[in-house]
Amino acid sequence: MGHLEMVGTIVHQLTRNLTESDVREGGFAPYFIDHTTSVYPTAASGSPWSADGIAVTGDTIADLTEDLAAEQKARLTYDNILRMSDDPDVTDAIRFLRAREIVHFQRFGEGLRLAKDRMNEKNVYYMNPSFDK
Repeated sequence: MGHLEMVGTIVHQLTRNLTESDVREGGFAPYFIDHTTSVYPTAASGSPWSADGIAVTGDTIADLTEDLAAEQKARLTYDNILRMSDDPDVTDAIRFLRAREIVHFQRFGEGLRLAKDRMNEKNVYYMNPSFDK
């Protein structure tokens, strides 16, 4: 969610001072009618953001694999934004977010490796001694 807030802030800063003619000429009229220049998270295609895209199964392997895919999809989105952006302030912020996606992908990959390494181990549970009282 932090990335969504940062990208939303960038979009707001870029659009908050649009004139009526800027809105019309830029093709933003339908969005502006519904949201003015407020940030309403949507995909570039216009589909609104939804938690439906967050898959959680309760299975460690499945969930970590989903996390890896999500990080790569976000990285690709940032790559595409960088291809389109000519604003150095936007580019700097997006590069920062892209670098975070790469680190997240690496950490989820490590977690997946560790989970797979321990798949056949017997589950061991430790009781807190204070619960025995």
